[in-house]
Amino acid sequence: MTTQAKPTPRERLLQAASTLAYREGLGVGVEALCKAAGVSKRSMYQLFKSKDDLLAASLERRAAYYAVHLLPEAGDRRSARERILHVFEQLESQAGAPEFKGCAYLAVQIEVHDHSHPASRVAHRVKGNLTAFFRAEAEQGGASDPELLARQLMVVFDGAGARAGIGADRLTGLVAPTVATLLDAADLR
Repeated sequence: MTTQAKPTPRERLLQAASTLAYREGLGVGVEALCKAAGVSKRSMYQLFKSKDDLLAASLERRAAYYAVHLLPEAGDRRSARERILHVFEQLESQAGAPEFKGCAYLAVQIEVHDHSHPASRVAHRVKGNLTAFFRAEAEQGGASDPELLARQLMVVFDGAGARAGIGADRLTGLVAPTVATLLDAADLR
């Protein structure tokens, strides 16, 4: 029988911040974070300079999960078109979960107006990485204007995720045809 190590206070705080900030927004209080993590405020401030740093660290930690569950594998041999569509298939799948509230990184960008805020910097970088993925795939697939296509794909990604996150739309059968139309218009192979 293997025993699993109990999560450290730091890990519990990161998980609590990830869960509560996604569900309630970045305005979640320190007391709520500490209570959910089973950690004292003193311990939290020994581990993180501020609540903002804790929130940024939780977003940073989630970024690897975000990429793994959204992007195709690096050595994937599918076409650029198929690789881009894969991202939207993943979004569609994730949006079907009852706890889906939209993209955590977009929510941070909307909620935090100060671009120097630690969580805002992480969110901008992660979303920039997704845009860069779309741009690279568009270039690889011979799109007529890779930069424009990447921006258009981000508008669809963010808009679809936001609408699904607020329960305004179901993405099934909606997103893939929309993206396919954009890819066709850009002459993407």
